[in-house]
Amino acid sequence: MHEHLLQRARDIRLAIFDVDGVLTDGRLYFLTDGSEFKTFNTLDGHGIKMLINSGVRTAIISGRKTPVVERRAQNLGIQHLYQGREDKLVVLDELLAELGLSYSEVAYLGDDLPDLPVIRRVGLGMAVASADTFVREHAHGVTQARGGEGAAREFCELIMRAQGTLAAAQNAYL
Repeated sequence: MHEHLLQRARDIRLAIFDVDGVLTDGRLYFLTDGSEFKTFNTLDGHGIKMLINSGVRTAIISGRKTPVVERRAQNLGIQHLYQGREDKLVVLDELLAELGLSYSEVAYLGDDLPDLPVIRRVGLGMAVASADTFVREHAHGVTQARGGEGAAREFCELIMRAQGTLAAAQNAYL
């Protein structure tokens, strides 16, 4: 674990996730009736629940809009959901104004160019291992796991480890 990432993660009060390519593997599945479905990773889901329980607020900002993401956010208890918003930096500014937070208190996990302005602005901006090369090069850090395969869990645990809440969350299951 890189010390500079832990340092950046200590003051995080809001963790934001992209969806496609981060909470999913990035593939889009369209059915013949025009509807779509996505597959999510249960390890990621539990990591997000643990992060919320540790006191960190959570949000999703996605350029796409689909009912399945709304259902997933509700199931996990994600407090802030923005879909159909490609202007992610504008959404970030709206959210920070609402919550009274600063950029340094935000962590963001993304995978593609529309995520890059936010990744570069926040206190902890990370890319998943399967992210676009240019995005990985400009992020503060890159997860070992690929999007949809545990990257969000890794991101959540990094924040919790830095804040001293991970061991208690894990030990509750012993």
